[in-house]
Amino acid sequence: MQPQSIPAADVTRLLYAFADIASDGTVKSSDTYADLEKHYSTDSWNDSGNNAYGVVKQLYILKKKNRKFKVLLSIGGWTYSPKFPPVAATEAGRQKFASSAVKLVGDWGFDGIDIDWEYPANAAEAQNFVLLLQACRQAFDAYAAQYAPGYHFIITIASPAGPTNYNNMDMAGMDPWIDSWNLMAYDYAGSWDSTSGHQANIYSNPQNPVATKFSTEQAVRDYIVAGISSSKIMMGLPLYGRSFEATSGIGQTYNGVGPGTIQSGVWLYKDLPRAGATEVYDNTAKASYSYDSSSQELISYDNVASAIQKSQYLLNKGLGGAVFWEASGDATGAQSLVHTLATQMGNLDSSQNLLSYPASQYDNIRNNMPGS
Repeated sequence: MQPQSIPAADVTRLLYAFADIASDGTVKSSDTYADLEKHYSTDSWNDSGNNAYGVVKQLYILKKKNRKFKVLLSIGGWTYSPKFPPVAATEAGRQKFASSAVKLVGDWGFDGIDIDWEYPANAAEAQNFVLLLQACRQAFDAYAAQYAPGYHFIITIASPAGPTNYNNMDMAGMDPWIDSWNLMAYDYAGSWDSTSGHQANIYSNPQNPVATKFSTEQAVRDYIVAGISSSKIMMGLPLYGRSFEATSGIGQTYNGVGPGTIQSGVWLYKDLPRAGATEVYDNTAKASYSYDSSSQELISYDNVASAIQKSQYLLNKGLGGAVFWEASGDATGAQSLVHTLATQMGNLDSSQNLLSYPASQYDNIRNNMPGS
């Protein structure tokens, strides 16, 4: 997916994933060519000065054209998460993380950060996560006071939907320092299970408990009980499906996960349903899947029908919105889940992004991307 094909009119925040973390805590690009160097067709090779190109430039242009569209640098993710514990464990590591994250945001022309630590494993790591978030909030507020008076830089986290993981977190301690909890309400079932199941169901199904070992409703309820305002919870939706082969149905044994679009057993939503498959909706769990009785392949994923149900759920619960993983998986037109949610929800956040970055090391960002 190219940056300029992001549906910015339907999106209030883009999480640009993932930045890496050095051993001393420095947040850094994980792909400098893609981030800053690649020249797109509209880029000149004859510009003078020190300029940002790549995705960073393209996202700034999108921000200029869509003032309600904000960009957050997402740090960590599954691959880099093992780097969080040692960095967060020391004051020096936390300060380096915070100051370098702020510098990247200021250099790249972004609107904040998303921290994706999967997952704090014990009470000590949970407390260090609180201190890391506090350091980031204070660093962003100090930067804003100097370079963007009155602007609020956003801090979000990728938050788990599994009780084992969120019960390890000090949610009450974290909450004052962050703007949104991006609830990863997917991957409830997959290749690690012994039976097929729904991977993003809202509710449990008492008639088929092995198909709904987790549920979004349980996670949302537990977060609220822990003191999190419903308006700060963003419900995650997958833009991909997880497949199960040689199975007689949902909640049944299977044998293997088969091929996929990007990896074995994982299909992009835009490639679903596969030829020969029929879509099925579990009205109790509020979850969709496709099933091919000939090949005995079942794929669990959200479609337009389940996305509409999720929009009604999040509105009824007073949740803050929806978040998707990840942009390249969506379909276009009437089948787009992002557009479906944006339309169903209405009244999207209209606060403006930031375009002034006087401390950026890149001339074109510091000068408001002339010519764009």
